[in-house]
Amino acid sequence: MILLAAWVVAATLLAPVALYAHESSLGVLELREVRQGAYVGRWTMEPTIGGARVDLRAPPHCFLRIPELDCGQKGLVGALTIGNLGSRMSAALIKIIPIQGETRSYTITTANPTVSILGPEAPTLESWIELGVTYLNYGVDHILLGADHLLFVFGLIWIVGPSRRLVTTITAFTIGHSASLAAAAFGLIGVPERPLNACIALSIVFVGVEIVKQRHSEAGLTARYPWAVAGGFGLVHGVGFASALAGLGIERRLLPAALAFFNVGVEIGQLAFVLLTLALIWAHRRLGAVLPGSRDLLPGYAIGSIAAFWFIGRLLRVLAID
Repeated sequence: MILLAAWVVAATLLAPVALYAHESSLGVLELREVRQGAYVGRWTMEPTIGGARVDLRAPPHCFLRIPELDCGQKGLVGALTIGNLGSRMSAALIKIIPIQGETRSYTITTANPTVSILGPEAPTLESWIELGVTYLNYGVDHILLGADHLLFVFGLIWIVGPSRRLVTTITAFTIGHSASLAAAAFGLIGVPERPLNACIALSIVFVGVEIVKQRHSEAGLTARYPWAVAGGFGLVHGVGFASALAGLGIERRLLPAALAFFNVGVEIGQLAFVLLTLALIWAHRRLGAVLPGSRDLLPGYAIGSIAAFWFIGRLLRVLAID
């Protein structure tokens, strides 16, 4: 277990760019039709790498040189691809504003770098499938690249251990974040992103303190009522998940489906992490590997220290002391 904790902490520290704070760079490109088949493009939310460096590829019949996109009489139909998505630009939203008809939005992610523009007759079965695949992958990406959420789940596993209570604990966390994710996505609740991220970091500090208490044979709140702690903080983390969907301009008629697929993706990623952690715990016990010294306290202090570092940084951003 100690080596496992060391591995998780080291992985967290060694990959700060990819995992830090769910602040992956997004870009929003607006393509406004000015005459049939001809569009003017502009980045309404420019990605960190700069709009000019985005490797955007249009369907073969189109001429593309941002801000100009001309697809002729055939129109903008076919595959749009971004070839250089990565850690500095994990996703982009393409908003297509036709002369007539509703605005359509497409999300391109590292897991799904190509979208098919289906024309104004959408949504069709094909477009629903595309929507499902896109947001399922986006949900998986979001949880697996979110070190803060994973570290919180890891802390819960550490305190509860591989037992039946772990099932109820993870289920409570799932119910909590699913409920608040839905409420936030539909605008029923809203929390500014910066204070929310600070609260998420604080929840991990709490779990770290609870681990230290447990190692001192003191039954903390999480040890006694893990489902309540998991469910309560799950509400906070769920709003954080919803922030990943905010600003993407998803059409409201598509929002329930996009939300459902995104949440399923989050659950798949979370379940994979829990199973991987349990497998590592099993392997560690089989090997019987231990670290010398006061090793029992190391995980709690490590988790708490990392989360405290995040909290201070995020608090400074709340106070606009960047």
